[in-house]
Amino acid sequence: MSKAKKKVFSAVKAIKSNARERVGAPPPERVLPDPKQKQAEKPRHKKTLADLLANRGEEA
Repeated sequence: MSKAKKKVFSAVKAIKSNARERVGAPPPERVLPDPKQKQAEKPRHKKTLADLLANRGEEA
C-alpha cells in the first residue's frame, strides 16, 4: 500500500477552523424567492374602474 499523502498547511483553513470553534458554524444559506415566480403571482394590469364597478354590483 502506498503512503498517505502528507497534508500541506493552509493558513486560510486554519483561520476558518479557529473561527468556527470560537463563534460557531455559519447559518445555512437562505433561499431567495425566484423573481419570475413572484412576478407571475401579481396581475399584469390593474383592474379598470368599469371592472371594479361591475364586480361590486355582483357582490351586493
